[in-house]
Amino acid sequence: MSSTVLPAYASTALERAAEVLRQGGLVIVPTDTVYGVAAALDRPEAVARIYEAKGRMPEKPIALLVDRIEDVEAVALEIPKTARILMERFWPGGLTIVLPRRVGVPDIVAAGGPTIAVRMPDHIVPRALVRRLGRPLPTTSANRSGERSPRTVEESVAALGDRVMIALDAGPAPGGIDSTVIDVTTSPPAVTRVGAVSIADLESALGGVVARSS
Repeated sequence: MSSTVLPAYASTALERAAEVLRQGGLVIVPTDTVYGVAAALDRPEAVARIYEAKGRMPEKPIALLVDRIEDVEAVALEIPKTARILMERFWPGGLTIVLPRRVGVPDIVAAGGPTIAVRMPDHIVPRALVRRLGRPLPTTSANRSGERSPRTVEESVAALGDRVMIALDAGPAPGGIDSTVIDVTTSPPAVTRVGAVSIADLESALGGVVARSS
């Protein structure tokens, strides 16, 4: 059975999606980069179903979408100066920042590691869900692992629809490319995925060299 597709900007649809998340279900959500599949942070068993639905390797962590810097402070042990510079320059937008993990963040979100990845999307729908839930939203691209990240709700439902209860449709994702991921827990900071933000732009913002990690 495929998921129920709802118009993303309807308040009733957002509340239905939030309730599905609270109950431990999965929801397809639009973002500024690509469409994602989300679970509630306080439902680790639901986050585990994201891995199952995607066929995702368990050693790959899942990023947390946030609405405010205070959301980052709730899950990160610290926010170093480098991270704050990047947040000021590229948030909201297509940059995911890896930070040291605060105790209490579920292991499954971080793949058992000492860090967490956070991003503030330039899209009102996932940020509205974060506000409704009162905590960051574990979200990753709504595709089967190894396949192209989806830009439309139709592509997302085709990939994961039988594993997801609700899909929120906001039309094609404006970016169409995954976020760039930068780890600021290393010196120098290391880009682990190049996407919406270029290495040149990162180096310009930081005034120094950024490493490239495979």
